[in-house]
Amino acid sequence: MNIFVSNINYATKDHQLQELFEGYGEVSSAKIITDRDSGRSKGFGFVEMPHAREAIKAIKGLNTFKVKGAGIRVKAA
Repeated sequence: MNIFVSNINYATKDHQLQELFEGYGEVSSAKIITDRDSGRSKGFGFVEMPHAREAIKAIKGLNTFKVKGAGIRVKAA
């Protein structure tokens, strides 16, 4: 299941996003979208989890969860 994550603190890295979601199950990939010219985070990204049940738990558990001071928004992509 592909998961959309927004309101990510600009200092958060891909591996940190992946580690956060791994608390709920297997993560295939985690990618924060960056500006192609500056390389700066755009504040959103995607996490791919192969098992829907784990993904749904992650969405419910992490929506509005504070990461580095920002309450992330999490929903199915």
